[in-house]
Amino acid sequence: MESTLKEMRGGESVLDLSPKATVGGGVEDVYGEDCATEEQLVTPWTYSVASGYSLLRDPHHNKGLAFTEKERDSHYLLGLLPPAVVTQQLQVYIETPFYDQILRSGFVEGHGRSDSLFGVHRESMDPSTLEELCPVCVIWFYPGFCLHTPQIHGKERLAHQRNERNERLFYKLLIDNVEELLPIVYTPTVGEACQKYGSIFRRPQGLYISLKEKGKVLDVLKNWPERNIQVIVVTDGERILGLGDLGCQGMGIPVGKLSLYTALGGVRPSACLPVTIDVGTNNEQLLKDEFYIGLRQRRATAQEYADLLHEFMSAVKQNYGEKVLIQFEDFANHNAFTLLAKYGTTHLVFNDDIQGTASVVLAGVVAALKLIGGTLADHKFLFLGAGEAGTGIAELIALEMSKQTKIPVEETRKKIWLVDSKNHFKKPWAHDHEPVKDLLGAVKAIKPTVLIGSSGVGRTFTKEIIETVTSFNEKPLIMALSNPTSQSECTAEEAYTWSQGRAIFASGSPFDPFEYNGKVFVPGQANNAYIFPGFGLGLVISGAIRVHDDMLLAASEALAKQVSDENYNKGLIYPPFSNIRKISANIAANVAAKAYELGVATRLPRPANLVKYAESCMYSPVYRSYR
Repeated sequence: MESTLKEMRGGESVLDLSPKATVGGGVEDVYGEDCATEEQLVTPWTYSVASGYSLLRDPHHNKGLAFTEKERDSHYLLGLLPPAVVTQQLQVYIETPFYDQILRSGFVEGHGRSDSLFGVHRESMDPSTLEELCPVCVIWFYPGFCLHTPQIHGKERLAHQRNERNERLFYKLLIDNVEELLPIVYTPTVGEACQKYGSIFRRPQGLYISLKEKGKVLDVLKNWPERNIQVIVVTDGERILGLGDLGCQGMGIPVGKLSLYTALGGVRPSACLPVTIDVGTNNEQLLKDEFYIGLRQRRATAQEYADLLHEFMSAVKQNYGEKVLIQFEDFANHNAFTLLAKYGTTHLVFNDDIQGTASVVLAGVVAALKLIGGTLADHKFLFLGAGEAGTGIAELIALEMSKQTKIPVEETRKKIWLVDSKNHFKKPWAHDHEPVKDLLGAVKAIKPTVLIGSSGVGRTFTKEIIETVTSFNEKPLIMALSNPTSQSECTAEEAYTWSQGRAIFASGSPFDPFEYNGKVFVPGQANNAYIFPGFGLGLVISGAIRVHDDMLLAASEALAKQVSDENYNKGLIYPPFSNIRKISANIAANVAAKAYELGVATRLPRPANLVKYAESCMYSPVYRSYR
């Protein structure tokens, strides 16, 4: 991957450490959020010491009914809360049924006037949760739950209102129930949220930088209340998941990603900044929508676009220093590689669609070798899809193969073929073979052992294709990576049935376990959330100032090692998400170790035990005691 980007930037490497940048920054744990600070007394600072009603409205410090009697007395909370004092665990227990209901139905059957929601009478509800007004019923109802309100309102708004009122409780609930709640705070729900973002927008959750702010981007960054930022996730909304150009409404992606940075990777929420760059949209439906919240103009391109992005990148470094991670998210293919190539030598940049996807898929392939046999170089790879994801995955596999065999990457690429959605082979992944006219012909001619889909076109791995792959492989590895579920190249049921239960299957979207001939198969999910939270944490704890391909390989190796024999027995090539914090700590340690080895780490001296150090730096949602 670095070799491709190196060509785009005229031979300059990320390890050349361009003199355009100076090391700066450094982050202080202002709120006592790391695991290592759980037992320390903290002062609830905002711009002044928060107390009274303002303390209850501050999500960083609000604990609701968990404030002790001493804290209520010393922070002027007497009378502002009912007399009961409860534990955080009891609060989690109270919250859980609401999320269970979302997962089961998405909204309440019946009218918003119902006296009972989720079996709880309105009289017994916390009044602070009755915040939304249905524009049709003109009555108060539990956030988002009404037949007149789209289903997405309940899922996305309820989750993030919890975050806006009580940050620690939100993350405690998410961390304790990550497998169940991941679909609510991120895919697939986040895609629906972005589509309806204009109608569900209530409070700002990040920074919006539009063409109107050109020349004032640094001033905009200074408007953000937090000063110690470690991770920025930024999008221009042009390619949101598989939904296309959503313009300014793509903000749901940075917000959702950073929620996972905190919950899964332990990056402190106060150190995270979601950003949307608004240069317009080419989505005609949005331009005509009266509820659209972005610029009503066609997308800026060429120099006008490049100038705004460059001003943003320069302002970020000036305001936050060189060690802040900038993650590009859901940029269109033509901009994604250009931005990585342009800023890879001067900034700490990472593209999850290219590099994160590549790393998580490589980890799955490496883990699958225990099931399908052989080394990486023994296999042939055929991709359907030659965009950001497919190109990034192919390049990283070629790099890992080169690393293992000591063969130049130009040679290892010859084990990999990329076919786009129009059945055209893409260089440098087009090699000599008999002429073919479609994917089935390519399968017959190349005889791949690994079939990977990243085309964004659903049901393209047909019965005949999977049967053909299975005919010359005892255990073919089939990875249908496109999101959402409707765009998956095949379903888990199809892969297992058409391969007669022989396929090792993983997908981008989640699929339920499937029983075939008396055996239960559990499909793996190649979810980027396995990689980017731990990867980002590794960069932060090492004080890294550049991202190198070897760090991506280190992350893949660490993830592959987390797959246990029990997982393999179920046909899984990824570990369960229930262990994600442990997984992230191990990935962070491996990435940090590689940063020190490459000489791009600035946090010295190097910790003796990087895994324990990573765990001690991870955000803990446990309530702190106040002075």
